[in-house]
Amino acid sequence: MEFAEAIVAKLAERAQRSRELDELMSTPEVLADHKLVTQYSKEKGQLEEATALHQELQALLQEREEAELLAEDEDEGTAEYAREILEAYEDKASDLDDRIKSALVTEKDDYRDKVIVEVRAGTGGDEATLFAADLYRMYKRFAESRGWKLEELEMTSSEVGGFKEITFGLTGEGAWRLMRFESGGHRVQRVPATETQGRIHTSAATVAVLPEAEEAEIDVKDEDLRIDTMRAGGPGGQSVNTTSSAVRITHLPTGTVVICQDEKSQHKNKAKAMRILLSRLLEAEQRRLHEERAQERKSQVGTGDRSARIRTYNFPQNRATDHRLGENYSLEQVIAGKMDALLDALDEREREERIANL
Repeated sequence: MEFAEAIVAKLAERAQRSRELDELMSTPEVLADHKLVTQYSKEKGQLEEATALHQELQALLQEREEAELLAEDEDEGTAEYAREILEAYEDKASDLDDRIKSALVTEKDDYRDKVIVEVRAGTGGDEATLFAADLYRMYKRFAESRGWKLEELEMTSSEVGGFKEITFGLTGEGAWRLMRFESGGHRVQRVPATETQGRIHTSAATVAVLPEAEEAEIDVKDEDLRIDTMRAGGPGGQSVNTTSSAVRITHLPTGTVVICQDEKSQHKNKAKAMRILLSRLLEAEQRRLHEERAQERKSQVGTGDRSARIRTYNFPQNRATDHRLGENYSLEQVIAGKMDALLDALDEREREERIANL
């Protein structure tokens, strides 16, 4: 078999970038900059597989070239040995081709282990806030099953015990690769606890999954921020409601606003608000770059469009329907946080689409 020229070129490009990073990280300017050292080291680590595959490809192609020459040798023993090498080449090449494609469709963001998840109640009144709480518990159980760390960042509760909105962080291997598929509109169909005539209601919630920005990724100038402090509103202890512990940060160039008020400490609220702000700014930049790429290839893969309805949770029929896959899953299992099969299917679907777009 022959390796596609475009795929070989992409692999060579990544191997070249790895060599460039080696040179950059040996310069005094970079060695003196901790942020750059961290950034380049992380990028180089993500290129290790592609670099090794490029070396393996070059060795395999050279082996084939030498075997083709030996196959014409007058010595029958030498020629037979060369033909055996050429026969084995096909299997080796096919296996290597699959591994190269997998490496090339793996993007650097796939390695992220930190995300920020925002769940907001949509249409449906009190029932929608209860559904938002159900989604939060679903993600919490899933995170526990994966051994991820969950950190609540900001929440606004409803009078019936649900959430108007809740923001939380997840940290763990594969957090972004799997959770990115949850961005979008979620719909529930069930009989609310307050419904006396047994009628099924439809409510909605939206989920946004943001890659948590690393310090070196987003450069926010102090003059681009307006930071206001105020008294926290809503339920809370005496010190929460009577001191100016709540923090509102406005990113002036984009108009992005984040408010945090759950902590008693103004310093802690500010730190949480900055984490959310940076992640929102990073997502906006990624969305812009994605749209540029999408226009070039006229295909969008994994857009995470939070306005699109991605899943329906039908309680009467114990069915969770993922509209992207066109598949039904056990609602009882999904709500319990057993989402591996569903998210793995979405991950494989995206992988196939990425390969098709190489």
